[in-house]
Amino acid sequence: MAMVVALVLVAVGSVLFHFMAPSLGWWWTPIASNWGYVDDTIIATFWITGTVFVAIVLFMAYCVLRYRYKPERRAAYEPENKKMEWWLTGLTTLGVAGMLTPGLFVWDQFISVPEDAAQVEAVGQQWQWSFRYPGEDGVLGTTNFRNISYENPFGLDPGDPNGQDDVLIEGDELHLPLDKPVKMLLRSIDVLHDFYVPQFRAKMDMVPGMITYFWLTPTRTGEFDILCFELCGVGHYAMRGTVIVEEASAFQAWLQEQPTFAELSAQAEDGTRNVMTLVVSEGEADTAVRGGAWGTQTD
Repeated sequence: MAMVVALVLVAVGSVLFHFMAPSLGWWWTPIASNWGYVDDTIIATFWITGTVFVAIVLFMAYCVLRYRYKPERRAAYEPENKKMEWWLTGLTTLGVAGMLTPGLFVWDQFISVPEDAAQVEAVGQQWQWSFRYPGEDGVLGTTNFRNISYENPFGLDPGDPNGQDDVLIEGDELHLPLDKPVKMLLRSIDVLHDFYVPQFRAKMDMVPGMITYFWLTPTRTGEFDILCFELCGVGHYAMRGTVIVEEASAFQAWLQEQPTFAELSAQAEDGTRNVMTLVVSEGEADTAVRGGAWGTQTD
């Protein structure tokens, strides 16, 4: 009987904890992007898996109580029960379909970038972030692994005119305008990283030799943590940054104050620039990226 009570308490306690969790702080951070669909998909998964969990635990409690040992009772051997097998197969199929189907629709939206989305590139390395915005021409210049050096940490092609006005942020602070769709281009120059902002509900692996991406629309202003969500070495825990979502006017004012590739190259030539150190792994494939427009900008 003690086991029956324990199983019932596990089922009831799990349900109560789930619904009390928001008031206890064991819940998601408030969303700050358009990806409420992700939350909806997770909630649907919680309902399906939670219902199955409670049903199985209560069924176990029922079996322990119903078929508990009695001296006069003998066990009956039943090698198969086709009716039960069909029920279990059908319910399992419905449950799996219920969890996978919403995710397929969300993934389709996740990779379908709006045509008017601006572009920004996030570059990950052990153990820091850096960012690149298209300049006045609205186009990101091409990059090549072989171009990466102390003077050119992003690996931009000096001969590509589209890259001369690219805005380079050699730090861990990313600025984004409010209510404007953004396509995040993700590049790693050493090992696997993962760009993740919990409030955005959007994340993606950064694979050396590849350009991965996701898109989002920031929906509220504020400062949010950027995390690396892929174990990337002994300094993984310290690979953090900040994304600042602000009004479009404030974003444009900030962007105009940032240096371009041409300006940083000139500073490097006369020795006035403090370049950041990049650790580059051997054998990374060449990469090329093209960008989009952020809107009007005057230098």
